[in-house]
Formats: sequence, structure tokens, C-alpha cells
Amino acid sequence: MIAKIKRIILQPKRLVWFLLHKTARLWPDKLFLQVKFRLKMERKLDLKNPVTFNEKLQWLKLYNRCPEYAMMVDKYAVKQYVAGRIGGQYIIPTIGVWNSVDEIDWDALPNQFVLKTTHGGGGGGVVICKDKSSFDRREAVAKLQESLDSDIYINFREWPYRNVHKRIIAEQYMVDESSVELKDYKFFCFSGEARCFKVDFDRFSGHRANYYSMEAKLLPFGEVCCRPDYNRHFEKPKNFEKMVEIVETLSKDIPFVRVDLYNADGKIYFGEMTFFPAAGMGKFEPEEWDRVLGDWLVLGRC
Repeated sequence: MIAKIKRIILQPKRLVWFLLHKTARLWPDKLFLQVKFRLKMERKLDLKNPVTFNEKLQWLKLYNRCPEYAMMVDKYAVKQYVAGRIGGQYIIPTIGVWNSVDEIDWDALPNQFVLKTTHGGGGGGVVICKDKSSFDRREAVAKLQESLDSDIYINFREWPYRNVHKRIIAEQYMVDESSVELKDYKFFCFSGEARCFKVDFDRFSGHRANYYSMEAKLLPFGEVCCRPDYNRHFEKPKNFEKMVEIVETLSKDIPFVRVDLYNADGKIYFGEMTFFPAAGMGKFEPEEWDRVLGDWLVLGRC
């Protein structure tokens, strides 16, 4: 502990980062985002004339606060909304819902299942069980509790999460044609138009992610935190056009939202809706793609 404190004190940037988060609840949203953006992105946040994708996401956090967004980021509540828009056949079956880890009925769960916190982001509150006989329940409880204790609004000022009812849901376990995972198809939608999509590979072992055009052509950029695999072979699903139709229906009249879908054995399933990928502080490589995506995003208020 003493060594950790010394490292923080001797590095000014780490000290500011530490103090920012320890006092996060005291900071007004705008000032908090300006300081955090400067620390994370290593440049000033321009809110008067935002041009990059990440800058514009910060602007949307502050000035585009549609009440219904809170329901859309709730992984349980959004299911009813999506079913009403596109049909219940696209919803992953829910096995159980609980308010705390102590309420989970472990014995009632099948041999394979997925647990998620309803407010979790970035996969932080996701637990996958492929075989109950070797499942580490204690580790799962710790991970879920850590997610329940987290506050995405306070830490990242993603205001839709401010009033989300924190719960745990269990869903049916599924895999795609690989038989080992269920790939995410993350569609970046701008005012109801899908402009590109991202596919995550090997998410829990050597995670890589590629970006593709809407013609499924590999795009020459990626993220610093999860680098692309340009040698990865990828074929778009046969029902890709239907996937595009779904995400454009769900993203209609929203300046920006990422809509995630799964495709298992030719059947499409809804994943989640994300308004601020990487909290609007994800570095692209090459950096100019931050501006490219920013040009696609036309700012607007509710």
C-alpha cells in the first residue's frame, strides 16, 4: 500500500487521476469531463466546437438527455422496448432476475447460462458458465458484486445510468458457428443510419476487434485498447441485411447509438444499446479516424 501511494505521489498525472476519482461526486459534470478527457486523451476537450467522435460524445452526455435513454441502457428493461419495436423473436430468453447476489437461485439455473448486471458496461458485469460442475461461484459473486457497486454515471458521467435499477439477470447461454463463442456485431448508427460495424473476436482470450464498412470490407483502423487483426477471415452473415434493418429501426431519431446484435445459427438476437462507447474516451489508431466518425455525427438535442 505504501509503495502504491508513493507511485501516485511521484507521478503528477496519476495523482490528479486518483484525486479526481476520490472526489468524483463533488465535481459538476462539465468540469469533471473536461479534466478526465484531458487526462485520458491527452488533449483539451472542445465543447464549443467539437469535431471528433469522442468530443461529440462528451457534448451529447451534457446536452442531449432524452429520458427514454435510461430505459434503453437497462439490459433488462430494454428487452420489452426492443420486442415492441422489432418483435420478441429477437430477444435472448431471460432465465431469472434478482436484486442482489444473495437472491440468485443457483440450483434453479441450467448447466450453462450467462449472468449480467443490468447496468454493467464493457463486459465488466458479465459471467459465463459453460459447465456448472467446474463453475467458480465465489469468483462469479465477487465479479457481479463489484459491478453492482460501480457507478457508471459518477465515474464517466454517462447520465442514462443514473437511475437504472441495478439488478442481475440470467440469460440462456448461446454460441455461434464457432461453437466456442458468440460474436458481437456492433453497429455504429448515426441518426438512424448504420455507417460501420465492429466485430469482436476471442473476447475472453486474446481479444481483438475489427471495423468493417457496411459492405463488410475491412476498414484500416482500430482501437488502441483492442487492436485489430487484419489477417482475420470474416464473412458477413447471410441475413446481414436484416441485421442492418433492425439496428436502423432501433436507432431512428437518435444522433448516435451503437446497437449490438448476435447471430447464432442464422438467428438474430438483440444484445444492447450503447450511447457512449468507451465512455467517449477510446483512442483510435490511426487517430484521424476519430475525426472521420466525428464527421458522421450530427449533434442534436431532444
